[in-house]
Amino acid sequence: MDFRKETFEIVFHYYKCEDSEEQFTTTSLDEVNLNQVYNQYRDKFNIPFPDEIIRIRKKYGLSAAKISEILGFGVNTYRQYEAGEMPSVANAKLIQMVDEPKIFIEMVELCATLDENTRNKYIQKAQLLAEQKKRNTFNLNFKEYLLGNHLADIYSGYRNPNFEKFTEMVVYFSDKLSPFKTKMNKLLFYADFLMFKQSCFSISGVRYKAIDMGPVPNNFQSIFEYLANKEEIDILTTEFPNGYTGEQFKARKSRKFNADLFAENELETLERVATVFKETSTNDIIELSHLEEAWKRNAKDKSQISYEYAFELTQI
Repeated sequence: MDFRKETFEIVFHYYKCEDSEEQFTTTSLDEVNLNQVYNQYRDKFNIPFPDEIIRIRKKYGLSAAKISEILGFGVNTYRQYEAGEMPSVANAKLIQMVDEPKIFIEMVELCATLDENTRNKYIQKAQLLAEQKKRNTFNLNFKEYLLGNHLADIYSGYRNPNFEKFTEMVVYFSDKLSPFKTKMNKLLFYADFLMFKQSCFSISGVRYKAIDMGPVPNNFQSIFEYLANKEEIDILTTEFPNGYTGEQFKARKSRKFNADLFAENELETLERVATVFKETSTNDIIELSHLEEAWKRNAKDKSQISYEYAFELTQI
């Protein structure tokens, strides 16, 4: 498909009538097809995704109209970018630059339409964010180490890594299923990849790789240990008669799942994965994951798994 004088290869989704062999699409399929094009275009030209554009605005506590005013955009431009409209390369770069509080302060100072009180309020907010970033540098850097600090691309499901959402996914499955670690890894994989299959975006932005026991998040062992140490979940050790040791995830009564971080379709995806695999044993979910092209094509070299394989999921 062509977009802005560029040509992109996609996995084209359509229905085909068995009788007439006529091909047709629906609004939802058109969205999946176009999202693949838009995602590749954003990746190629380093254009932020809608969730990143929303995050930058919200961290300063501004309305879409107000940040448009500060950046010199049209009154509804930023809102349209948040809704999925593609920014120009120049506007995209400007949005990314103001993610840095120092640059945001400079833009506020240059905005002639702001009154002095409003200008001072925005500058103070940005200065506070800069100070908080300095204080939390170690914690932020450690989370980046755990999930990676890569930009959104096909290996992250076109999401920037979101440690908070990934944590909540672990809390959710711990509460619903109390799975052992190996099963937890597969539940996370199926949730992220099923979401991508339906929308062309993952939930968490986490990268997965193929190992002998199926797909797993990168650095999963360190991540789970970190979450247990932070008392986000409990991990209980069980000794089996055959000599193996299992680590089982349990929800903490004092730690409730935060659904507010998720969109409605993301919550529906989590629920579907939990329902489909509720009665599936750890060994069985390993075998099911081995039937997926995502694992078969990457297991030999223990490679990173492209989210393109989400379109070939067969077990959910």
